Amino acid sequence: MIGLILFIAVMGFTLRRSGLTWPERFVNDAFGTAQSALYRPVGAVAGFFRDLGRLSDVYKENEELRRTVAMYTQDQVRYNAIASENERYKKDLEFKQRQEQLFNYKQVISQVIASGSNPYDKTIKIDQGSHDGVKAGMAVVTVDGLVGLVSKVSEFTSTVMPITELDSTTPDTIQISATISGKEQQVFGIVDYDKENGVMRMSKIDENANVAEGDIVVTSGKGGVLPKGLIIGKVLTNQVGDFGLTHTATIQPAAQFDHLYEVFVVMTPDPDQP
Repeated sequence: MIGLILFIAVMGFTLRRSGLTWPERFVNDAFGTAQSALYRPVGAVAGFFRDLGRLSDVYKENEELRRTVAMYTQDQVRYNAIASENERYKKDLEFKQRQEQLFNYKQVISQVIASGSNPYDKTIKIDQGSHDGVKAGMAVVTVDGLVGLVSKVSEFTSTVMPITELDSTTPDTIQISATISGKEQQVFGIVDYDKENGVMRMSKIDENANVAEGDIVVTSGKGGVLPKGLIIGKVLTNQVGDFGLTHTATIQPAAQFDHLYEVFVVMTPDPDQP
């Protein structure tokens, strides 16, 4: 009872006061000063570690952003490559269908698997061989024009001799019988490669034949070597031949030999088959 009475008395005295006593003010001021002195360094340290945490988060976000950008770049490269391939395949398919509608032969698409960098051996290797029906002497073309002739055949691969390597000075060279597109009944000639001057030429053209710069040279189908209608190139110049009786035209090849990805092996019907 005494304790209860004292508690009530103290409560009443406290509630009636409007201010603090000087000991209370002293204690409050002392604690406030100490808290102020401790708060700043403690707050600075806490802010430092908080900034470190934020910096770590920013670093992680930057790393994630870098990975995302790298993946986007790789995806963009892959997309561009796939888009380029699809466009090339589309042109290949259109060319194949168009040629097979115009002429009585089929074209088998093949991938270029090697291209000789040796200046003395510029042959091209493709992934089609005798197993696929490829034979020596068959023409190899792209959507742009004639690339060359199959020179060697293995079971699953073949070697192609580019038309720019058909040396007319060798005894076993293959001479290509050619004509001018749109002037098939007027112009005939033989196409080979002049290594001495580094140009393709169409020789033995009749002096009265009308051959002009920009004319498209195509195979004539005569001679039994190549089927007709294969684009060889474009006439650059036409001048009198060595003996003055015929003309010789220089030709710019139509095929792009530095950018060969897919080629077509031209397979003509076997005349011995019914």
